[in-house]
Amino acid sequence: MYIGLSSLRTRTHFVFPTLFPKPKSSIFSLLTSSTSSSMSYHKELAAAKKAASLAARLCQKVQKSLLQSDVQSKLDKSPVTVADYGSQAVVSFVLEQELSGDPFSMVAEEDSGDLRNDGAQDTLERIRVLVNDTIASENAYSVSPLSAEAVLAAIDNGRSEGGPVGQHWVLDPIDGTKGFVRGDQYAIALALLDQGRVVLGVLACPNLPLAPLGVQNSASQTGCLFSAVIGEGTFMESLDGSSPVKVNVNPTGNPEEASFFESYEAAHSSHDLSSSIANKLGVKAPPVRIDSQAKYGALSRGDGAIYLRFPHAGYREKIWDHAAGSIVVTEAGGIVSDAAGNPLDFSKGKYLDLYKGIVASNQKLMPSLLKAIQDSIDEKAASL
Repeated sequence: MYIGLSSLRTRTHFVFPTLFPKPKSSIFSLLTSSTSSSMSYHKELAAAKKAASLAARLCQKVQKSLLQSDVQSKLDKSPVTVADYGSQAVVSFVLEQELSGDPFSMVAEEDSGDLRNDGAQDTLERIRVLVNDTIASENAYSVSPLSAEAVLAAIDNGRSEGGPVGQHWVLDPIDGTKGFVRGDQYAIALALLDQGRVVLGVLACPNLPLAPLGVQNSASQTGCLFSAVIGEGTFMESLDGSSPVKVNVNPTGNPEEASFFESYEAAHSSHDLSSSIANKLGVKAPPVRIDSQAKYGALSRGDGAIYLRFPHAGYREKIWDHAAGSIVVTEAGGIVSDAAGNPLDFSKGKYLDLYKGIVASNQKLMPSLLKAIQDSIDEKAASL
């Protein structure tokens, strides 16, 4: 159902049109050099899948009993639930247990600052209980229940700045928090950087159906786990542990057949610009709007052929919002770049240095897609 053409896995060189601003390097060249020097990350992959699956279990439990009192507020006013903190603590704990003895560095979205404030004791206690219950449910770790301070320390393991040297885990404990609060799509997104390159990615998507979007029914099983290691392809399995199935991006070269994904929230991406691009390409299908990096997972298995994200001026993309999803798509035969065709650079710390936005598609559509993007950007600028 999800298996595409094997030719999509071939990494070929392509020179993008010169109308785009200063491409740093060919994204095809980057992919070629990455796969040629790949090494085994099987131990890290097993740990990442276990960590993300357990964190998903915690998040599912919280989502079922979500109350307004669960929602915290950070300085940027985005909602943060007890599941965010609990998920990060679980992932941190599992990775340290499974990879004990290895140097551990993690770049993650949350820190314990708000939980150390006066008045947060009840919230912290709920997180502590959730974390310990989740760890105990695995029956694999003979450790005493974590104290509140140990949970705070686990959360704060995510304070690394990342960078181009060494290995760094990259985590978004709940990507798509607004979707989580609404009861819609969200993902636990975990990736591994090695010398600044994304070499491994796992997406746990508890509410994403295993059947392709648009064809599932009320009886469709939900809960997908996507995983990718550089040079080894992308696989999907159920969160309950079914056998992994190799997936590939949609192979279409016809824009009229190419449905596209974009952010559910208009505040997260310019829907008007995406609509203009779709019109220039000749895309007939309406956009599929869902939260989180679940879009990357759905794209990797061919549910759609294009993903567009154009944040509003002044917004800086964080690496945890795209690291896992980008390798899941590229290892499925796709391409992920900025709006000028530049490969995403995860080696510069917590933020991505981008031209305009992020684009993902297959190799056949990408050249015409990039041209439509630049034409739409120029047209919008001329109208101001």
